[in-house]
Amino acid sequence: MHIQPNQMVSLGYGKFARSDEIVHIEPIVEDRGPGRRSFVWIRGLPAPVVSSRSTEAIAADLVRPDEALLRTQTQTTLLRRVARELDEIPGHYRRRLRETDGIDLDRLATEATKAIA
Repeated sequence: MHIQPNQMVSLGYGKFARSDEIVHIEPIVEDRGPGRRSFVWIRGLPAPVVSSRSTEAIAADLVRPDEALLRTQTQTTLLRRVARELDEIPGHYRRRLRETDGIDLDRLATEATKAIA
């Protein structure tokens, strides 16, 4: 499990903590009442914070990658696929596109490969 750093994690009822500052989560089993589902230990605080969210929900938020990272991973995967597909186009088609339309698929494939390296 990899904690995603620098993300704000909701503990419920307007309480938030930075993902990389949370050191322990424990479900409340005794004296559990409304809004008391988990104890969350946060670096630098002497006592745990009472959370209204479950340990599972908080843990899921801790390891969920942020949207920018997911978008980058998706774009990299797509660019890798485009480069692979460009490499499979036969040479005579590449040559004809370059000579008649000025589209250089070899250069595009090289640039795509460099961009994902």
